[in-house]
Amino acid sequence: MPRPRFASPQTQAALTALVEDPAGWHHGYALSRTTGLASGTLYPILRRLLEAGLVEARWATDDEGTGPRRHLYRLTAEGRAVAVARAAPVSPWAPPRPAQARP
Repeated sequence: MPRPRFASPQTQAALTALVEDPAGWHHGYALSRTTGLASGTLYPILRRLLEAGLVEARWATDDEGTGPRRHLYRLTAEGRAVAVARAAPVSPWAPPRPAQARP
């Protein structure tokens, strides 16, 4: 069975960090600190998410007070949907949901 796209724990950690403030822009250093991922792991993940259209990126402007120029990242609408869907996986051992009563 093929592994679901974007299913690695590291990718999930990055998506989870981004979905905590889905409309906000996040720089890589803050994401690295939040997720505990090293830059050599985080930036390739962000690049793959960017190429897949799940994340958008831009350069920070000088007036944002971020210090040196940094790339900022945030989820796209599609990225938010994927992050939310991946955040609540259904366990194969979970009991079935009760049927809805029909009026």
